[in-house]
Amino acid sequence: MALDAMTRTRTETDSLGSLEIPADAYWGIHTARALENFPISKRPISVYKDLVRALAMVKQASARANRDIGVLSAEKADLIDRAAQLVIDGQFHEQFVVGVIQGGAGTSTNMNANEVITNIALELAGREKGDYAYLSPIDHTNRSQSTNDVYPTAIKVGLGLDLQTLLEELDLLRRAFLEKAVEFHDVLKVGRTQLQDAVPMTLGQEFHGFATTLGEDYSRLNENAYLLYEINMGATAIGTGITTHPDYSKAVLGHLRDITGLDLDLATDLVESTSDTGAFMSFSSSLKRNAIKLSKICNDLRLLSSGPQAGLGEINLPARQAGSSIMPGKVNPVIPEVVNQIAFAVAGADLTVTMAVEGGQLQLNAFEPVIAHSIFQSITWMRRGMHTLRVNCVEGITANRERLGAMVGASVGVITALTPFIGYSAAAALAKTALLTGRNVADLVVEAGLMSRDEVTKQLSPARLSGLEAITAAIPIVPQREEPLVDDPQI
Repeated sequence: MALDAMTRTRTETDSLGSLEIPADAYWGIHTARALENFPISKRPISVYKDLVRALAMVKQASARANRDIGVLSAEKADLIDRAAQLVIDGQFHEQFVVGVIQGGAGTSTNMNANEVITNIALELAGREKGDYAYLSPIDHTNRSQSTNDVYPTAIKVGLGLDLQTLLEELDLLRRAFLEKAVEFHDVLKVGRTQLQDAVPMTLGQEFHGFATTLGEDYSRLNENAYLLYEINMGATAIGTGITTHPDYSKAVLGHLRDITGLDLDLATDLVESTSDTGAFMSFSSSLKRNAIKLSKICNDLRLLSSGPQAGLGEINLPARQAGSSIMPGKVNPVIPEVVNQIAFAVAGADLTVTMAVEGGQLQLNAFEPVIAHSIFQSITWMRRGMHTLRVNCVEGITANRERLGAMVGASVGVITALTPFIGYSAAAALAKTALLTGRNVADLVVEAGLMSRDEVTKQLSPARLSGLEAITAAIPIVPQREEPLVDDPQI
């Protein structure tokens, strides 16, 4: 290592030769080559903070494990440990500069982490950056490791950390819909199937349904997250554990569980775990499910608020910005629209993950960088989308109560509630008459002598129309057998 004070560089050397590295850079020659080779995304891995933190956690756990099994001195292990903790705490993230899309199965990312943590440790020891004769990125910080176990483990840990913030935002959005369900519990409206008028319900029921579907996604995301918690530390290159002490895997697992707080476990077959990336595909699929269902909810919000004069106009979304450069006063549903677009991107990212998982060959999948980028981007955009949907849209939604009441009053769909009393044929005939004449269904039923006014009023009450109060008892559809069959296996 040599430091040139005039040009503010230091010289670093690898098996391909030497390069000048900026003197103030904590990354080194391996990172520099990656910057030359992969100017693709122009997005450094530091955009995913939890991935950077996870890399540091893996390095910290490895340093502690290497110290415990006696393959790294306590002094060097402590320096790496302290340096990694600074990264975990949020410092030096700007030094993680390699692009999110890269060749080499993640080697550039692993070496970026090794170099940054090593040079931080060297400064903690009072030494110059690049003094690798004292502390080496490969021989010490990467001791007992390979990119092929570090990188997938760091992705899984990072996703586990990132998921927690996504789930928090998802639950807040679910609660926002629940609050609207309570607010709108008494607002009767016309339900629709296939965009045609159906039977009455309450606006509260509709919003409660939105909350319920988001709650189901909360559970599915948690379930799929556990697939990520199987790691392959100690596998090194292909799963055989070459160059690694027999006690390393168990030691590093214990430390990584303590550091991350995640319920991690070691794969029973390290060869399989090193080559298989199916867990990423399953997790990505659960993200897509959540995104698509959220997009459907946003479609409904846009439909329900359409108009405001010539559309459904049942609810009002908060006005967030002018909607046109030519039409004065126009306001568009921009918040649901941006969430729709996020869902489209997540669906595309899921296809990318699927193809990358399929593209793996033999003992390693070389396409984990694009897998990681796709899933981290999906989580990041979904979290931000949920936040803006909640704060800038759902919390400010209001109901057009008078319009909803008028539509229910004029709807022929309410006659469905009377079919148990007047029969389907009579109900269908009266519904047709109501549509042709524009007359009130209740009046037609009373005039036909099929029910009294009091009976009609009772059955068309908001509670009964919305199903909150039962109209008739359930009718059994399977008749009871008087005598059991001789060959019935239940006898």
